[in-house]
Amino acid sequence: MFSQLSDKLQDIFKDLRGHGIISESNIDAALRQVRLALLEADVDFRVAKTFISRVKEKALGESVLRSITPGQQIIKIFHDELTALLGADAAPLCVGDQARILIVGLNGSGKTTSSAKLARFLQKAGHAPALVPCDLQRPAAIEQLVTLGKQIDVPVYAPDPSEKNVQRAAAAALHEVPAPNGGSVHIFDTAGRQEIDQPLIQELKELKEFLQPQETLLVVDAATGQQAVSVATRFNDALAITGIILTKLDGDARGGAALSMREVTRQPIKFIGTGEKLDQLEVFIPERLAGRILGMGDVIGLVEKAAEAVEGEDAAALERKLRSASFDFNDFLSQFKMLRKMGPVENILGMLPGMSNVQGLSIDEKQLKRTEAIVLSMTREERARPDILNARRRQRIARGSGCTVTEVNELLRRFDQMRKMMKSAGKMKKMLKGLQQLHR
Repeated sequence: MFSQLSDKLQDIFKDLRGHGIISESNIDAALRQVRLALLEADVDFRVAKTFISRVKEKALGESVLRSITPGQQIIKIFHDELTALLGADAAPLCVGDQARILIVGLNGSGKTTSSAKLARFLQKAGHAPALVPCDLQRPAAIEQLVTLGKQIDVPVYAPDPSEKNVQRAAAAALHEVPAPNGGSVHIFDTAGRQEIDQPLIQELKELKEFLQPQETLLVVDAATGQQAVSVATRFNDALAITGIILTKLDGDARGGAALSMREVTRQPIKFIGTGEKLDQLEVFIPERLAGRILGMGDVIGLVEKAAEAVEGEDAAALERKLRSASFDFNDFLSQFKMLRKMGPVENILGMLPGMSNVQGLSIDEKQLKRTEAIVLSMTREERARPDILNARRRQRIARGSGCTVTEVNELLRRFDQMRKMMKSAGKMKKMLKGLQQLHR
């Protein structure tokens, strides 16, 4: 989402680093460009103005201007202020036994899906969540939540079809849902509208008064830009929200809503939705997002994703395979699936420091699927022994995968190169070990 803003900021800072000595006029010129970049990214103009003034105040300090590397110092100031703008520290959920979470927002923002994602997140954290649909106007909302609940094995209270009173439905859910797993955290998915209106706000106020929830989370579509900031302000004024879930951060929108939300509402962004799958909800950590926007990557986040996707035994087995250069297409397929579990490959590469500066970073997901189709079209023996893949077998694999023989040959060529590199690395390791023993 932030690629356009990130590119512009990195160009500005690259130019700033090129100056051996930085003057006030250099800083003013750079910050004017930064301000324009922020406004083009849909950052609220008041937020952009305040942010620039804070950066300028620190950047014009004597310790910066007289520093050996003033450009780097200013980038650090910018990173620190961007982190502060986003909320400084991660804001944990306030949940305990019998906690209640109220989910609010407009239609189309992703409330129902976010409710299910949050339930899965709490489930993994050791809680026993239960989902309660409180949108009694739109039958599809109830059906959708029931379906999502089944996918993650979380109980969902389905109200009586004739029930039109939201408070009565919520009370019935609190009474009935505790079975079968205790329902220690109830998540209430409320009704939305295309626009905020008085009946909607009144209904939500009364429901909140009745439930007394520990958390009132506003779900906002990050792709709606300035409108998202306006929506967040009005919901916060009416309901005193305790946090925000930003959805659709995997899109190609400009992302200014994410940078404005915390400053405008004074409420923390607690989670971000990074995809449509139910496991694609992440705790929002301001410092990491600031690093990614500035091209510094997010290595800690990458390690955490890998740890979730890879079992310890699988990692050890892979290491042994790589050391002995016995890596085959069966291993390739299992690692390919592991990588896909971590999320879109382009997002994963974007978490590596400096990768945002690489031209043509765009990953063709269709090509990745074609590669997977080729490997799946091989027999298990062929995956274990690629050397037996003669012309006739390659033609069969091409037909089975819907690819050309040329594509199959190209994959085999690259795989063979990779195995040779592994062998060379293994031989080099043995040689170095031998040399170490000789010198003992």
